[in-house]
Amino acid sequence: MTALNRVPSLIVRAGTASALTIAAVGGSVVVPGFSSDAAAATPATKALQIAASKKGSPYRWGATGPHRFDCSGLTLYSFKKAGKSLPRTAAQQYNKTRHISAKSRKAGDLVFFHSGSYVYHVGIYAGKGKIWHAPKTGDVVRLQKIWTKSVWYGRVS
Repeated sequence: MTALNRVPSLIVRAGTASALTIAAVGGSVVVPGFSSDAAAATPATKALQIAASKKGSPYRWGATGPHRFDCSGLTLYSFKKAGKSLPRTAAQQYNKTRHISAKSRKAGDLVFFHSGSYVYHVGIYAGKGKIWHAPKTGDVVRLQKIWTKSVWYGRVS
């Protein structure tokens, strides 16, 4: 066996020994750019995942799931499953959230569509200018690009 063939074996053994040493002394390994599922799974990201899992569910006015939804019913259901409480309507949900700028929006924030001061629709921000929402009668829960600038953003706390 040449010296080059032994190098990977030595690296594997050294890496295993280092990991065992860290585990034995109760340390933790930090990998840049990587977060554990527990740290990454905030209520907002959980709610976003739950809403996405309802893709294709039919819209029904007044429905709050688990198989049919209206817009605020989808956000209510998704955040409830993620451990957060929201009121029933889009306007009530807007009043319950911490209002944030478009610049500070993050995936999992709520997007409120308005006409003047009247909030008429809500969805969950998915990033890249898109939302998960239950659009209207005859449609289904889906991912869609935000189609207007008449939106406000809210963060569930």
